[in-house]
Amino acid sequence: MHPIENLLNQQVEKGHTPSVQYRFFDARQCLYRHSVGLADVESGQAPTCDTLYQAYSVTKTFTAVALLQLAERGILDLNDPLKKHLPGLPYPANITLQHLLNHSAGIANPMPLNWIHLPEEHPNFDEWAFFRPVLQKNAKPGAAPNEKFAYSNLGYVLLGKVIEQASGMAYTSYVERYILDKLTLPPDSIGFHLAGTERSAKGYQSYFSLMNAVMGFMMDKRKFMLPRTGSWQAFRPLYVNGSAYGGLFGIPEAFMAYVQALLQPESVLLSGRSRQLMFAENKLKNGQPSGMSLSWYCGQLNGIAYRAHAGGGGGFYVEIRLYPTLQKGSAIFFNRTGVRDERFLDKVDRFMLE
Repeated sequence: MHPIENLLNQQVEKGHTPSVQYRFFDARQCLYRHSVGLADVESGQAPTCDTLYQAYSVTKTFTAVALLQLAERGILDLNDPLKKHLPGLPYPANITLQHLLNHSAGIANPMPLNWIHLPEEHPNFDEWAFFRPVLQKNAKPGAAPNEKFAYSNLGYVLLGKVIEQASGMAYTSYVERYILDKLTLPPDSIGFHLAGTERSAKGYQSYFSLMNAVMGFMMDKRKFMLPRTGSWQAFRPLYVNGSAYGGLFGIPEAFMAYVQALLQPESVLLSGRSRQLMFAENKLKNGQPSGMSLSWYCGQLNGIAYRAHAGGGGGFYVEIRLYPTLQKGSAIFFNRTGVRDERFLDKVDRFMLE
């Protein structure tokens, strides 16, 4: 058995997740894939290449690509003050779009586990009406711009609004037209709308866990969760309240195609100069590296530099990664709750890099 298969199979066998899917690829093709477990515990359905996952904060990297595209077209500048585009906000005038992109703006990051709504609520959901009081409540910055790294979902809510103001399009429409459509994928492979529960993995929470107990204080479990099956309790299908910080759904091959497009020398998404800018690690005022570029975390594995982002929330945990010097990338998908950046790909990719 391949060591990767053994590692991932144990994740299922030991009850850490109902299922997991992994991809390792270069700029043109998939080099290794493995899937194991159940996408739906109740029905016994296994995960496939067409299984949809909720990507949560992986969406932030798409938001960054959108901002860089608009900068390439001269519609905005990443050094623009936020208030140039959103003048009515209660934030300091010296916060720029770049500060928001690299999480150095000092804006608060309230726990977003209850920033969710059901599909039947989605057609009438008003994102800006929801976030306006949240922004007012969290108006005081925790630090001066570029003083320290401080991850903020609210910062990306603001960037989504900037994209709307600058482009004259809804955020989701812009991303669909200028990013997703350029990947030339089959219909319903990736997007901001649930394409049908028959194709979607069910997201689960381990029933006998501290996190499950905590969730009882963070959200209405009767509204958002189903009765448990064995040791797992499933979430109902749900949307996050802010598309720009965590709204994407997609199949593994769609996220692989996205990373491949960023690896290719002649990318359909961004110029080489913009990609170089996006992947350049930010340095704080004190000269220290922050560990974050424009939306991508910076790291090394086996001495090889990578850029990565995780996405986690109720029922799902996803990581995507690229190794620019190797022109290779990876992605992993779990249908279990994740609430922190686990760097799980460090455990898996090392076998592919040896």
